[in-house]
Amino acid sequence: MLFAAMRAQGERLALQQGDLRLSYREALHEVALRAERLRSAGCRRVAIALDNGIDWALWDLAALQAGLVCVPLPGFFSAAQQAHVLDSAGVDTLIIDDSTCFRPAGFGVTEGGIAQRHVDHPPTLPAGTVKITYTSGSTGQPKGVCLDAAAQMAVAGSLWQASRSCAIERHLCVLPLATLLENIAGLYTPLLSGAAVDLIPMADIGLSGATGFDVQRFLAVLQRSQPNSLILLPQLLLMLVAAVERGAALPASLRFIAVGGGRVSPGLLQRADALGLPVFEGYGLSECASVVCLNTPEQRRIGTVGRPLPHADVRIGPGGEVLVRGARMLGYLGEAGAADDWLDSGDLGHFEDDFLVLHGRSKHQFVTAYGRNVNPEWVEAELVQQLPIAQAWLHGEALPANVAVLVPRGPGLSDDMLAAAVATVNRELPDYARVHHWLRADEPFSAANGLATPNGRLRRAALLDRYRGAIDRRITAATL
Repeated sequence: MLFAAMRAQGERLALQQGDLRLSYREALHEVALRAERLRSAGCRRVAIALDNGIDWALWDLAALQAGLVCVPLPGFFSAAQQAHVLDSAGVDTLIIDDSTCFRPAGFGVTEGGIAQRHVDHPPTLPAGTVKITYTSGSTGQPKGVCLDAAAQMAVAGSLWQASRSCAIERHLCVLPLATLLENIAGLYTPLLSGAAVDLIPMADIGLSGATGFDVQRFLAVLQRSQPNSLILLPQLLLMLVAAVERGAALPASLRFIAVGGGRVSPGLLQRADALGLPVFEGYGLSECASVVCLNTPEQRRIGTVGRPLPHADVRIGPGGEVLVRGARMLGYLGEAGAADDWLDSGDLGHFEDDFLVLHGRSKHQFVTAYGRNVNPEWVEAELVQQLPIAQAWLHGEALPANVAVLVPRGPGLSDDMLAAAVATVNRELPDYARVHHWLRADEPFSAANGLATPNGRLRRAALLDRYRGAIDRRITAATL
């Protein structure tokens, strides 16, 4: 499906990285050459450990064309997590500029970007697996999700149809291609539609590590690239909106800014609306080959993640859990294959006129001492929309009052500024969900200190271990 669509595009621009430009015909020629190199070298499971760029795209497409298993290796994973990915997936081939750091794992000297090792007993994979994408998770080691080509193409095809009215001609990859969302929605979908994909190294985009973002550098890239579409995480959208509110200019070329990967505050979307930004919230899971629901220009409702895409069926279970059927994983690596039925997403939600409204993760919900259920992600999303607050974690399990731990956006921000931000949020919340007390965090929540995953999700158990004593003292002082 993908390669047939690409062949029909001929000399149209397909991939660009700076001054390097490949037409669809040239890209397909390069893909065929690389696919033959992989087959000739006896490769079976290929990990890509490259920065965003044309090489990443060509090697990924080559593995797909050759029918090999591709394992994107996220650069934001720790060295231990990367080693876990390589070993758990039985990777025998590593696409990397310099394999020196992976010699302890048995990979030989890189030749032409290909480093190899012998794997005696690679783990058994579900039949049809062509990609293993690793979810960072909230605890423990990353988990491998096994996908076939059909599931990935079903999602890419649905996304093309959903954005077709925008006539996307140029997509700028902002997120790492090692993330499934950008891989499918930012590479496969544009190529299916005949659009060009602009590929820029992460540092040049303005992204560094899991949480660093230079918004001024990003704005400069937007002006140079003049893209029609982008995919952003909620925090990136927040920083972009704040910059535009302060007078930054955006290119008039933008037609579709997709946002996902975490809860998006309706207030942030309303701010984007007021600026005329074409922002469309969506929702997906790695286990469902990425995007499941999406708002579109024709069907959009702020406060929802949109309607299910054509390839997916979504319903709400008896406990409010979101269940999904359609394009989905073949199974988790090392576990029994997935049954061909409804997948429990682990999220809670409800429908409003066929638009899905999410409440948060079921396992993150806590119950206060007064018996009220609270999804902390809702409150946290509102808190980080406030300029003084960079990160927030809310806790209230079995407590008479909710306590937030806040990371200020800068060291010079006073307690009074944080208190004012909390008060602004509280005015829009019901009493049971309000931040009744708050603490200033000792340091930002990061993968380095174990308080967040490499892609920025909170490690709630670790945060509770770190701040349990301080929370108890604050509650005790408030009741004296």
